[in-house]
Amino acid sequence: MTGIRVIEWREPPLLGRAERLNSLMKPGYVPFYIRARRWLISALERGERFDIVHQPVPVAMRYPSPAAKLGLPLIIGPVGGGLSTPAGFAADEASSPWFMKLRHLDRMRLRWDPLLRASFQSADCVLGIASYVREQLAGVPLQRFEVMSETGLDGIPAPIDRSARPNPVKLIYVGRLVRTKGARDIIRSMNLIRDLPVELDIVGEGPERSECERLIAELHLGDRVRLHGWRRKEELPELYRKADIFVFPSYREPGGNVALEAMAFSLPLIVVDRGGPGSAVSSGCAIKLQVTTPDALAIDIAAAIRKLTVDQDLRNRMGAAAYAHVGQTALWSAKLDRMDAIYADLINASQRAGAL
Repeated sequence: MTGIRVIEWREPPLLGRAERLNSLMKPGYVPFYIRARRWLISALERGERFDIVHQPVPVAMRYPSPAAKLGLPLIIGPVGGGLSTPAGFAADEASSPWFMKLRHLDRMRLRWDPLLRASFQSADCVLGIASYVREQLAGVPLQRFEVMSETGLDGIPAPIDRSARPNPVKLIYVGRLVRTKGARDIIRSMNLIRDLPVELDIVGEGPERSECERLIAELHLGDRVRLHGWRRKEELPELYRKADIFVFPSYREPGGNVALEAMAFSLPLIVVDRGGPGSAVSSGCAIKLQVTTPDALAIDIAAAIRKLTVDQDLRNRMGAAAYAHVGQTALWSAKLDRMDAIYADLINASQRAGAL
């Protein structure tokens, strides 16, 4: 690529040592903000011209933009996160690291932090990774808001015909094994549908693995539930192809990338209607569940699995609808075209305003 200039600054030493803490709080963002803002102001004073500023990261809505209120058309996002834990699940997350509780400050900062509020208020366009982001920013007057996922697909494989598949019906979960993603709720649901010819493959690794293993043993589900652990990206397509239904009841999932992957393999989905997955799918390709308590969620997952297991025609229709939906909404080529249109709108509006 030509015509590109990259300006970068090294992260101060020691700030990235604690990976999870650094991922959540990003202490290196403070020096970045100061340096980037100074550089932009200096560049403008030197007479440099910028048609537009786009700040795509960090995704979390807790970082002010160094380009805010500099008189330049500004796009922030895609941003997301800030979802709270449903009250009925709070007890299950009591063992989370102390610093994870700092995310509860996000809403307070969106209400009171002048730098953060000014960033979103002054932005010419805010991109949200899912529709729930608009609700998260309801207390901030926005000039323009668009929904655009932070992830996409370069391409999708050929559609998969599962109409002649024999039993058992194979369920698949793909994701980290952490409480919020709901793997243990799927396992508990399997205990409620022992009369059905279904098997569950759980692909992923994480701190919830021991709890999943305990539940599988306690409920005597070892012949119907398999823990595959972490798998390389190259191994996932074959696992998706062998599956019949994708089950991902994450109740605090900001984005929807895993749902996009499943839809690309013509899989009907069972997701929680909250956060990214609920926004990434349509009712034609997914059963969307409400979430209140762990017991209720396990019962609802079981009912959704039963509905899709006993009705193969419904599974086939929803799988085809999932494939069509992801092709229309998730390809990078379409997203780039849409981004170009947003750039053009904002640049033209800025030029018209400057001509007045």
